[in-house]
Amino acid sequence: MSMDNTYKKAGVDTGLADRIINKVKPMIHSTNIPGVISEIGYFAGLFSLSQEKIKDPVLVSGTDGVGTKLMIANLMKKHDSIGIDLVAMSVNDILTCGAKPLFFLDYLASGKLEENKMVDIIKGITEGCKRSGCALLGGETAEMPGFYPEGEYDLAGFAVGIVDRGKIINGKTIKPGDIVIGLASSGLHSNGFSLVRKVLLSEGESCLGMQWNNSNCSLGEELLKPTKIYCSAVSSLIKKYQIKGMVHITGGGFYDNIPRVLSPGLSVEINVNQWPILPIFKFIKEKGKIADQEMFHTYNMGIGLMVIVSKDQEELILQDLNQLGEQSYRIGKIISQRDSKTRVLIDY
Repeated sequence: MSMDNTYKKAGVDTGLADRIINKVKPMIHSTNIPGVISEIGYFAGLFSLSQEKIKDPVLVSGTDGVGTKLMIANLMKKHDSIGIDLVAMSVNDILTCGAKPLFFLDYLASGKLEENKMVDIIKGITEGCKRSGCALLGGETAEMPGFYPEGEYDLAGFAVGIVDRGKIINGKTIKPGDIVIGLASSGLHSNGFSLVRKVLLSEGESCLGMQWNNSNCSLGEELLKPTKIYCSAVSSLIKKYQIKGMVHITGGGFYDNIPRVLSPGLSVEINVNQWPILPIFKFIKEKGKIADQEMFHTYNMGIGLMVIVSKDQEELILQDLNQLGEQSYRIGKIISQRDSKTRVLIDY
């Protein structure tokens, strides 16, 4: 009986996986921060909390993916920024609790490993970690022949941060009259791409190469702009001000995300005239004949993060954000409701 079947012949090249890891080790090492006490290649990532001078430490975790934005990356054959999106989606979530990101883990799966593509993806992940100030502590690269269509891959990410229990931001102190400050997004971020593809790619992918909005980039490059990471701005604010609540605008847009930090009986009024709606959102809306409510139910519309503060701190916070280079706007206020329902009232 022939004994020549191997894992490699079945479509899994463990040697290639090892070569990829060796190639990206310097990138991963560049994300190390105090607390990392394990080396790449061990069975688990180790992180010490001894350097964190926190009275009552609470670990904060978040996980997310990039969604079908991956399909745009594949069509554009551009994979060096999608990893930034991966980190941003989880890190921005844990920021809303007031947490400081500590480390990140990634999961990368494909039908067949392609060395250059995988290296580019991990390059983006390490860049995202640097922007977040956290370590890329570990991950998994899985080759799964027959499971994923040729050339396609999937990503998942996991972020862990830390916060003092007494400084957790959870929205419990939000009251009527508080102000909503919006921090500008870089574009679509990583949500609503199924609708993007339905609207923009219905007649083929050639539109991705068209010049975008009289700029020096293509429409495809505009769509792939990585999700903005707000760690630096949030870290600065929570050291100086009483931040009552934060909202990361992801899937579900304004209508699904803002209520997550509001207590029963509170609602929010948003005035869309207070910030510039980015051209990409106007383009998608007009091209797809999409109603305003649906746009705000799907996209960030130019506001990636919201910070809820008392009115007496509004101007100082806006000034500080401006000095930090963060475009920010007073976009709304908290109001009371006679019933216990929470509503998002948007003045189009």
